[in-house]
Formats: sequence, C-alpha cells, structure tokens
Amino acid sequence: MVKATVLSEGAVSAVDYRCPAGPAGAPYAECHEVFSISYVRKGSFGYRAGGQTLEMVAGSVLVGHRGDEYICTHDHHVCGDECLAFRLDEELADTVSGRPELRRLAALPPLPEMMVLGELAQAAAEGRSDMGLDEAGLMFAGRFAEIATGRKAGKVTASARDRKRAVHAAMWMDEYAHRQIGLEGAAREAGLSLYHFLRTFTKVLGVTPHQYLLRARLRRAASLLADRERSVTDIAYDAGFADLSNFIRTFRRAAGIPPGRFREAARGERNLLQARLAPPAAK
Repeated sequence: MVKATVLSEGAVSAVDYRCPAGPAGAPYAECHEVFSISYVRKGSFGYRAGGQTLEMVAGSVLVGHRGDEYICTHDHHVCGDECLAFRLDEELADTVSGRPELRRLAALPPLPEMMVLGELAQAAAEGRSDMGLDEAGLMFAGRFAEIATGRKAGKVTASARDRKRAVHAAMWMDEYAHRQIGLEGAAREAGLSLYHFLRTFTKVLGVTPHQYLLRARLRRAASLLADRERSVTDIAYDAGFADLSNFIRTFRRAAGIPPGRFREAARGERNLLQARLAPPAAK
C-alpha cells in the first residue's frame, strides 16, 4: 500500500491511497483510526467489515467508522486500486455521521453526483482546480450525508448578519492573503461553523473562500509583476504562494501565460504607452 497525505491540517484531512495488490496478495486486518469517506477513483477491491462483504469499484464510496476492523481483498482485479480518502475530526464527523441511519453504513454504490464531486476533489488534490481540497472534502461529505439519509441540506438563506460576516471574512483574507490562511481560520474570523461558513460565503460572494483567497494572491502577484523589479520567486512568496511551481501553474491557468511572459507584456504595454504620449522630436 502506497499512502501519501495530501492534506494534513484542520478538521478535514486527505490521504491518497494507491494499492498495487492483486489476487496473489494475502489480505490482512486493518482498523479505521477516524471516521472517513473514501472515493474509489480507479480499480476495484473487496471490503469486509461488520459481517458485510462488499465489492468496491471505480466511483464507489467507502465509509470507514472509527474503531471498525476491516479486510481488503483483490480477488477480481490485477491492477490494484486508487482511493482519495477524507478523514474528518470528531466534531465534523458527528455532524456528518451522527445520524442513526449512517452509523452502520459501509458504502455507497457509484452514483453520478458523488463521482462528479469525487473527481473535483481529485483535481483539487492534484492542483488542477482552484478549489481548496478541504472545501472539496466538505462538499463531498455533505453530499454523502444528503444521499445516505435522503434529506437534503436546507437552502442557504444568508441573513444580514451572515452577509456581513462573509464580507468581513473576505476583507480579512484580502488583507492577510500573504499569510498561510486555512478554511478553519477564516471560519473563526467570521464567527461561523466550518460547514456553515463554506456554504454562506459561497452563497453571498459567489466563490468559495479558497477561490477568493487564491484570486487575492493572484491580484497581488499581477500588481507586483507589472510594477516592480523583483524576481518571480520573491513575488510568489510575497503574494502568499507556498512554492514557486504552484504559483507558476496557478498564474498560467488564470492568465493564460506564465508570470515571466506576463511581466514582459506589462513592460511592453507601458513602453508603448509612453511612446504614444511622448512629445514629437524636434526637427
């Protein structure tokens, strides 16, 4: 089993599991350490827990309950499997799985609404989306709870107070975009629970908190690239990006050109403008 933690801080963490085991591999008992919801994105495996035997295929959703022992088998597929698992802390897990009908639920079959969100989460994990992975995990968990219970979450109706909180959080993120701001920190600043904050912010402002933060950083980076003689690396860190490669990838996706080319274009436009405004040369 190859396991890579792709998000380790906060109420929602994410782990990328890649298991190369085939029919020849000997199964062994494991235990769920926390409540988790896993999206099977590739391959297949058998899952035995609590007296149930389930066959998991691409698109399935596996539910792991804290303290449950389980065994995974690979009798029908020679190429192993890949899963993106979201682990929820106790408070958030109680919100999602505390309902009686969810306490023994082990899986969901491949469902289009879950597969769409699962692929969105995978894109976020690979840096191909400007949505935060924790946000994608919350959406995935929330939709899971709706499907499993048959009860949709109530329509978001933002009160005047909540609208003010969302705007305050946006202004706070804009001011401190150069810092490492997480979803939980922004929710605390707004005075809202994690899940309610995500839904309210998105409803009021039309983008998720992470998308707003990312765009605030891009705005700052674009300004610095156009006006200052600093290295692209320094600008990336000053704008709040954790590493240069992530900055270049994100900037290129947004602007259509890499940061260095953007800087050249900005300089060229300024030179052209200056030439147009310069007085005619004396004869």
